Amino acid sequence: MVNPERPRVVIVGAGFGGLAAVRSLAASPAEVVLVDRNNYHTFLPLLYQVAAAELEATEIGYPVRSILRRLPGVRFVMAEVKGLDLAGRVIETNGPRLTYDYLILAPGSVPNFFGVEGADQHAFPLYSLQQAIALRNHILYLFEQAAQEPEPEVCRRELTFVIVGGGATGVEFAGALAELIRGPLIKDYPTLKVEQVQVVLVEALDSLLPALPEKLRAYTLARLRAMGVEVRLRAAVTRITPQAVYLQDGSAIPSETVVWTAGVRGNPQVSAWGLPTARGGRVTVLPTLQVPGHPEVYIVGDLAYLEEDGHPLPMVAPVAIQQGAAAARNVVRQMARKEPLPFRYRDLGSMVTIGRNAGVVRAGGHQVTGFFAWMAWLIVHLVRLIGFRNRLVVLLNWAWDYFFFERASRLILPRP
Repeated sequence: MVNPERPRVVIVGAGFGGLAAVRSLAASPAEVVLVDRNNYHTFLPLLYQVAAAELEATEIGYPVRSILRRLPGVRFVMAEVKGLDLAGRVIETNGPRLTYDYLILAPGSVPNFFGVEGADQHAFPLYSLQQAIALRNHILYLFEQAAQEPEPEVCRRELTFVIVGGGATGVEFAGALAELIRGPLIKDYPTLKVEQVQVVLVEALDSLLPALPEKLRAYTLARLRAMGVEVRLRAAVTRITPQAVYLQDGSAIPSETVVWTAGVRGNPQVSAWGLPTARGGRVTVLPTLQVPGHPEVYIVGDLAYLEEDGHPLPMVAPVAIQQGAAAARNVVRQMARKEPLPFRYRDLGSMVTIGRNAGVVRAGGHQVTGFFAWMAWLIVHLVRLIGFRNRLVVLLNWAWDYFFFERASRLILPRP
């Protein structure tokens, strides 16, 4: 041990899982070190609203050091993990070498392009603040270009926005983008007609939101189409170029904007660290969230592959939060020379917002659609935001958008 009287616990990742572990360990006798390449935590469920010009990046990001101020036993290191020596219990970073007695890995995930040709080069992922800002800038810049474009075909291509993936992020961004276009942007560009703009949502399966009940899926599909979103089901993408999206049926959609929300996978770097990977690049863990053969190492969140009832746990924030807290509790048990306990996920339900006054909620045996589902989504996400200022500013922005049909974050900064 680094210090037998005060073991060191290193937590990699300041996302939902990492912060849950930090908070659970703050009162323990351990020395806790949190490592992340960014100095802020991103509230990922609202990331699409940054891309849709509804919120600014600072409203869903929060400084890590501000979170840790009231946790005196926790130290933060801004660094990127480059390697892991499991035998020597050492983490290599682009900064200091960190030794540990216990390690909790919660680095999150990366986009999964499923081998689609050109996707990694020409599609816009939506999994970080930098990506959301880049996508917002790109969309606004294309409207500027289209307003000056004399060729109708080029203008049509510039104003066609394709979203790949009919999961929660794809559905929410499609609705937010449709409202952005048919609200403030059409007013900003009077020379453009709304008929010139297309938002196309493509999904390889036969329905949107496949994890939700049929009633909620049908409502989502009908609502998006009523908002002017063209939804194409059973439409697998085979190739993406700078000017088009090609589908499995041989058709092509001319577009200069392809937003990739089709899925995520574990960080490919971990396979080089000697960790056992399973489907989707995730690390296979024991029911206690420990790595087989390394009881001092825990994996939580999107990187952890753990099955319950014959199915892998979903890569969503509630799973990461519960796993982070469970891993921390098991570390405390190990320090007290007790056996770690198996993790069991408590499914609290799912909720997706589709646009103004529209959402779907599954909670227990209840299914809710429409205005009350939308309100529930707003309240839950507002409460879970970190920081009173962020909650207040987000609430004001939502109210401004709701009552005045305006989006405040329409600056192209920096210019592409």
